[in-house]
Amino acid sequence: MNGKPHTERAVEGSTFTEELARASMPILGPEGKGRTLRADAWRRLLKNKLAVAGLIWIVLVVIVAVSADLWVPRYLGDPISIDTTTAAERSLQPPSPAHPFGTDQLGRDTASRVIYGARVSLLVGVVAVAIMVMVGLVAGAVAAYYGGWWDAIIMRAADVFFAFPYVLFAIVLLALLGGGVQNVFIAIGILGWPSIARLFRSSILSVKEMEYVDAARAMGAPAWRILARHIMPNAVSPIIVYATMSIGGAILTEAALSYLGMGVQLPSPSWGNMLADAGSFMFSAPWLMIYPGIAIVTTVLAFVLLGDGLRDALDVKLKD
Repeated sequence: MNGKPHTERAVEGSTFTEELARASMPILGPEGKGRTLRADAWRRLLKNKLAVAGLIWIVLVVIVAVSADLWVPRYLGDPISIDTTTAAERSLQPPSPAHPFGTDQLGRDTASRVIYGARVSLLVGVVAVAIMVMVGLVAGAVAAYYGGWWDAIIMRAADVFFAFPYVLFAIVLLALLGGGVQNVFIAIGILGWPSIARLFRSSILSVKEMEYVDAARAMGAPAWRILARHIMPNAVSPIIVYATMSIGGAILTEAALSYLGMGVQLPSPSWGNMLADAGSFMFSAPWLMIYPGIAIVTTVLAFVLLGDGLRDALDVKLKD
């Protein structure tokens, strides 16, 4: 006996987090085989071919970007340094076996710059979304649970952010903070929290009136414990879906900011500043624009497809 009343143990056992962790409590499927809720969601995700294709592409991009130092400089060339002795003869070469994506006006291999640019785009996407999720979760939870003035202040603050065009607001912030990857993290993360907060607030409002939450209040559980243990785990599924899709949006925003000269600064490669740099060679060397453009489109689409698949997989109301 641990001294806890039986009712409180039953309340704690009803949280979504613990339900997902019930490996010892299988769900009987149509075939009569037991499986956990996590396994059931994973199985539904694998049945979505578009989501699986998006996941495979994301994994490939991550592997190539992370392992770039092991093989890119040796086989393709350094993406930043310029060899002045061979720059003229290597300048603007079309795609070939030696340079699969061609070379730029300074003789640098375009493929190596696209690969290293993937590091920047993925890092911006993940870190910026992590910032907006952390801020949005806290703001949405406080607004939904406490209500009243807290709700009014937080939601009106969100309205202020929504009132400004997203990219224009990011440009203003970067003009104040300066360019660079770290400031791009901050700009995108700060500007993205209102959407997370509103979504999480609506999700919590639908959960906080559940019977197990009322039981926790009746047992005298503090507000922070009710939020952290009983409400937030049950309301977080829509945030997982939205955050996955938002990574693609953050990559696109970083590309737009870098294209405008407000994001990652040259000579460090990013897909956005590669597109900006290729603007003068759109017709004479179209490969400079085609390959980073394809990288942006396919990666953003992969995150959108994966997020769409996660939405269906995490919806426990769906029947197979």
